[in-house]
Amino acid sequence: MIRILIAEHLPLVRRGLLAILGAEPDLRVVAQAGCADEAVRAAVESGPDVAVVDAGLPGGSVLAGLSARAPGCRVLVLSTDPHPGQVRSALAERALGFMSLCVPPERLAEGVRLVAAGRRAIESELAAAALQCATNPLTRRELDVLRVAAGGARSTEIADQLFLSVGTVRNHLSRIMCKTGARNRLDAVRIASDQGWL
Repeated sequence: MIRILIAEHLPLVRRGLLAILGAEPDLRVVAQAGCADEAVRAAVESGPDVAVVDAGLPGGSVLAGLSARAPGCRVLVLSTDPHPGQVRSALAERALGFMSLCVPPERLAEGVRLVAAGRRAIESELAAAALQCATNPLTRRELDVLRVAAGGARSTEIADQLFLSVGTVRNHLSRIMCKTGARNRLDAVRIASDQGWL
């Protein structure tokens, strides 16, 4: 029996995944979560074999949290609108699977089985596109700054939130724009989002 955690922020989609995966005789959903913190906590408490994770799950990096606190849990990422950068980023964070939410139910169940067995479950078009995608040039701290900036925060607000000086934030933003070739912060956020780095 393969034990599954479903981490999806939309209740309707979460219930659909529960119905699809719960109908399979060899799969059992043991936990559900609507945000990253809940997902990591649920994984630690319930010990699933596979986490089926929404690529847009709010609350931080669920993949990093699962890797650190539930290393035995393998991950299959689902996305409503997958981009190559998103796939590349998920694979870099040790996800074994990545699929679109548009896949047929039987393909999703098969993907869970492959991931549980330690094999990759990635749609071929997504895998090919991810190989052609640019590598993320931004450091972890630059990504932190850009994520806060994406919410519309000013340099002083970013500095307060990340416990940095305003000068350091401005330096990070300057390097981000140079590395991405962006004209301004909004353009840098768009570029990084399109590439799946955020």
